[in-house]
Amino acid sequence: MNSKTVLNSTRRSFLKGTAGVTTGLIVGFHMSGKGLAAANSSKGFMPNAFVRIGTDNLVTVIAKHIEFGQGSHTGLATILAEELDANWDNIRIEAAPADASRYNNLHWGKFQGTGGSTAIANSWMQLREAGAKARAMLTQAAATQWNVPVAEVTIDTGTIHHKVSGKTATFGELAEQAAIQPVPETVTLKSLDQFKLIGGKVVRKDIAGKTNGTATYTLDMKRPGMVIAVVKRPPRFGGIVKSYDTSEAEKVKGFVGALATPRGVAVMAKNTWAAIKARETLSVEWDDTNAEMRGTDQIMAEYKELAKTAGLPARNDGDAVTAIAGATEVIEASYDFPFLAHAPMEPLDCLIERTESGAEVWTGSQIQTGDQHTVATILELKPEQVQIHTLLAGGSFGRRATPDSDMVSEAAMIVKALDGKVPVKLVWTREDDIQGGRYRPAYHHTLKAGLDDKGNIVGWQHRIVGQSIVTSTAFEGFLVKDGIDATSVEGAANLPYKVPNISVDLTTTDVKVPVLWWRSVGSTHTAYSTETFIDQLASKAGRDPVEFRRSMLKDHPRHLAALNLAAEKSNWGGPIAEGRYRGVAVHESFNSVVAQVAEISLDNDGALKVEKVWCAVDCGIVVNPSIVEAQMEGGIGFGLGAILRNEVTLDEGVVEQSNFHDYEPLRIDEMPEISVHIVPSEAAPTGVGEPGTPPIGPAVANAVFAATGKTITKLPFSKGMPELV
Repeated sequence: MNSKTVLNSTRRSFLKGTAGVTTGLIVGFHMSGKGLAAANSSKGFMPNAFVRIGTDNLVTVIAKHIEFGQGSHTGLATILAEELDANWDNIRIEAAPADASRYNNLHWGKFQGTGGSTAIANSWMQLREAGAKARAMLTQAAATQWNVPVAEVTIDTGTIHHKVSGKTATFGELAEQAAIQPVPETVTLKSLDQFKLIGGKVVRKDIAGKTNGTATYTLDMKRPGMVIAVVKRPPRFGGIVKSYDTSEAEKVKGFVGALATPRGVAVMAKNTWAAIKARETLSVEWDDTNAEMRGTDQIMAEYKELAKTAGLPARNDGDAVTAIAGATEVIEASYDFPFLAHAPMEPLDCLIERTESGAEVWTGSQIQTGDQHTVATILELKPEQVQIHTLLAGGSFGRRATPDSDMVSEAAMIVKALDGKVPVKLVWTREDDIQGGRYRPAYHHTLKAGLDDKGNIVGWQHRIVGQSIVTSTAFEGFLVKDGIDATSVEGAANLPYKVPNISVDLTTTDVKVPVLWWRSVGSTHTAYSTETFIDQLASKAGRDPVEFRRSMLKDHPRHLAALNLAAEKSNWGGPIAEGRYRGVAVHESFNSVVAQVAEISLDNDGALKVEKVWCAVDCGIVVNPSIVEAQMEGGIGFGLGAILRNEVTLDEGVVEQSNFHDYEPLRIDEMPEISVHIVPSEAAPTGVGEPGTPPIGPAVANAVFAATGKTITKLPFSKGMPELV
């Protein structure tokens, strides 16, 4: 093995977090239950703050959740600004530091991170209270300074008023006085009819920077003396480095060095292009003793064998076996779902620099607590010595939320191997991403149901076979119960339809392909199997698919309301253009219910085009309708591309796809016309980032079923469309 490393050992300066304004009101929400705490403005920025008001009149909202395109920063700021009565033009948003004691996801316990469509839902009351208490402190400051009753002081769009005397002040003018006011223990929050920002289409704060090029992503970050690293990973999952030779890599201009890591061989250079070119010339011998050597067909054949026997029970109501045995009609179906890559527009990247006090990390961190502890463990630091700068990220769909912080840990391993002498920016290419694992697991489903002589479902059996996302991770303790991974059966074990006898069981497989949550997680396959099976049963019963669902959703008013709204807006049952066909699906995920009607056309060659989608969503109180609409549209496009042609396949353990030419996302000319409708609600907000994805697949498949009489049971659709009847 010939390996050389040329590195500058000079200790680098590090970026000290600037505190922003030196005076102003700082309000933070402590998760210890002590409520809000104010700090004197002379102390500068405090990391437990959700809002900072400067003497320059700018209001900075500290966002504990990452912004990777879903609009969370704007939504979080809107909630706080509403109760603060701030001027939206003066709002600025800043990513929170990694600090789980104060910025934890309230749905996850003492753990900071974004996922499960929880950003708005878990912050709703927290930020409303934070904004309201800051507002109360400003009004008290005005009352004290003007010597008037606080009840006579009002705030409107960032300006404080005393109507009787005619006095006014801006937030900035009263910031110092407000900072010394006592924090109220309780505040009165606005009623829904008092909202001015919530429910309105305020302009997103991240759009301008993303369109004029000023937005900062990890790839934009540079540090003095920084090296760029890429990793040559084993072609088979589970393979390890046996030996490597850098002889040819050393001829590449800009090449700095290479070193072996547990994930492969890290190649370092002065720029990204040199690192990639040097990696191409690197000669590596791999040890595949413990690698996954099977192909996709072998894996799925094993799944089908496993499905012949019952797995562990995830739900068991009544006696499904006996009910089906005595049914008038019995229907069976089986489904195959492939591995799927996340393929976000921005591949993974991370920059780490050792400092005198610890380490700084710049990345699009989706789970800050995990990333912080991972870096601390690898670099032998305390977690509080690791500072995470959460930057904007160009998409994720779950990919950045790895239990082992894969890209961050890889960068930290390289930094450690170099003794922290230089900052390291790790970069993944598109090929690295598509072939690097962390896929939506492959699954095999079998369903069997019985109908009585009136066309009602009397028994339902659902068997699921596939990998667990969370086994052997930190999430196993609360997501796996009695051997059942909740993410494998969600959407199936909680089937909303009123059926007297239901059984759902799960067989968890042992495959060495790394898997991960993928936009809408288990619902990506359970919604498809259950909703297309429902249409088959409705057809056998001779009943309309919408009416059939309605008859079984009387105990689930949210599902029924979403279904009815989608049916109404699409004029379900009304006339439809010749050559057009429609399908419907309704599904709950992340506490939101989405119903969709898809209209398709099929040409004489059987080529499918999705023409229009009507989408109805119940996601509680809507903070920003524009963001809800955008997330439904994005979720539909994301899911549509996956069902039409996306799959990751293995040939003797080697991934066959590599980039967008053979893992092709939905193209803009394929995007259907989408009409989004929101079910009115006064309930607290629920998820919107993921729930738009699950229904689109079955809705389109059910439209194909309406056209051909056949259900597509092997995804993607490109595996074979049925002929037009």
